[in-house]
Amino acid sequence: MAGLKEIRIRIASVKTTRQVTSAMKIVSAAKLKKAQDAIYQIRPYANKLHGILASLSAGLESSDDSVYTQQRDPEKVLIVLISSNRGLCGGFNSNISKVAAKLVNEKYGNQFKKGNVGFLCLGKQGMRQLKFHGMKVVDNKNDIFNALSFENISAIAEELMNLFEGGTYDRIEIVYNQFKNAAVQIQTTEQFLPVEIEKDDSTKVNTNYIFEPSKEYIIKELIPSILKIQLYKALLDSHAAEHGARLTAMHSATDNATILLDYLTLQYNKARQAAITGEILEIVSGAEALNG
Repeated sequence: MAGLKEIRIRIASVKTTRQVTSAMKIVSAAKLKKAQDAIYQIRPYANKLHGILASLSAGLESSDDSVYTQQRDPEKVLIVLISSNRGLCGGFNSNISKVAAKLVNEKYGNQFKKGNVGFLCLGKQGMRQLKFHGMKVVDNKNDIFNALSFENISAIAEELMNLFEGGTYDRIEIVYNQFKNAAVQIQTTEQFLPVEIEKDDSTKVNTNYIFEPSKEYIIKELIPSILKIQLYKALLDSHAAEHGARLTAMHSATDNATILLDYLTLQYNKARQAAITGEILEIVSGAEALNG
C-alpha cells in the first residue's frame, strides 16, 4: 500500500483534474446550446433549397446545363475533411479521420496510388490524423473556426467551385461529423461537386409555371447558393457535434475522477488507520517493556 504522502499527492492531483474537467463541461454545455440552435435553424432552409433544385431539375433533359453538374471520370479527387482545432473530445477527430481514410482506400484506391487524392483540412486535429494515415494534405483552412460566418465559408466554397470548374479536381467530397445529439455524432460523406441532379417523378407538380428568364438559368444561379449552404451546414453540423462530443467526454472524465477520488480517499483512510494502529501498538509494547 502506498504511503500517506503519496496518496495525498494523488488526491490533490485528481481534485485539480476534476475541477478542470467540470469547468470544461460547463463551457461546452454553453457553447453546445448556441451551436445547436445554429444548425437547427439552417437545416430546414438547406433542405428546402435542395427540394426546390430537385423540383426544377426533374424536367430537364440533360444534367450538363451547368458546369457544376457535369459528370467527369474522377481522375483527381479532393476530399474536404472537417474536424476540430482542439482535442479532449473523445473519438470525435479520430473517428472522422478513419472514415476519410476508409473512403480513400475503398472508393479512390486507384487514384490514391497515382497520387491524385488530396485533402483540404478544416481543423488541425484531422490534419494530424491524416498525416499519420499517410494521406496527402494539399491545403488547410484551420483558422475558419475563429470566425465561423457564412461569408468566410462562402469564400472557401467559391474556391472549391473554381478548382472544379478549372479542372484541377474532377470530384470533391466532404467528410464531417453530423450532429444528432450531445452523445451521438454521425460520420457523414457527401459529394460536393459535381452536383448530382435528382431525377424523381415524385418531385413533379401538375402546375403550369412560367419561369423567367428560364428554368435552366434559374438552376444555374441556384446551384452556387446551394453549394455554399451545403458547406456552411456541414461546418455548423461539425461544430455542434464537436461541442457535444467534448461535453460527453468531460462529463465522463468528471465522473471517473469522482470515482477515483472516492477510492483514493478510502485508501488514505485505511493507510492512516493502519499507521495509527501501528503507533498504538508501539506505545503499548514500550509500556509493557518498561513495566517488565
